[in-house]
Amino acid sequence: MWSEEVVNMLILGIGETLYMTGAATIVGYVFGLPMGVLMATTAKDGIKPNMALYKGMDILANITRSIPFLILLILMIPFTRAVTGKSYGSTATIVPLVAAAIPFIARMVEASIREVDAGVIEAARSMGAGTFTIICKVLLVEARTSLIMGATIALGTILGYSSMAGIVGGGGLGDIAIRYGYYRYETDIMLVTVVLLIILVQVFQTSGSKLSVRLDKRK
Repeated sequence: MWSEEVVNMLILGIGETLYMTGAATIVGYVFGLPMGVLMATTAKDGIKPNMALYKGMDILANITRSIPFLILLILMIPFTRAVTGKSYGSTATIVPLVAAAIPFIARMVEASIREVDAGVIEAARSMGAGTFTIICKVLLVEARTSLIMGATIALGTILGYSSMAGIVGGGGLGDIAIRYGYYRYETDIMLVTVVLLIILVQVFQTSGSKLSVRLDKRK
């Protein structure tokens, strides 16, 4: 089993998995973070209520999140091919991963911001702070611990999605598990990929937890 070819394949699989997960998470936050902030601030109890805007984003997030990732992956094949030039491989997989990540991240961000004490917001308002200042210097700062934990959860979720993409040749450890564990019945290689995925999730979780504790000013 532990031939040079297999070892190199697993190393490449780890690299592709980290590449897909990292890229999708970064791009997902580029769009998901502002969306989550808008949802939290335009909600009925937000600092700038706008029910029409909130309902539109709420429905969009619910629709996207209700589609299982494998189905979304298949539905997006034409769009993925148009964007990347192909529908398989690690780079192509990033497209549906981002589509799945954005509403998930937006919900995580919305929930984190809604946890901020209303008294802190009112104190900022009483000192003349505007909406943009409150968002940047109060909401995001006060919610940073929760936001980091949300990012940790998002990383683990997107990592799981990237593994599912292996069913259509998405690359990474998931692709190795499908090709060798399912099609070739090489259970040993499949088990190794599962262990590696578990280790990656644990690394993300531990790192995120330590960072959130370090930045939690309440402790």
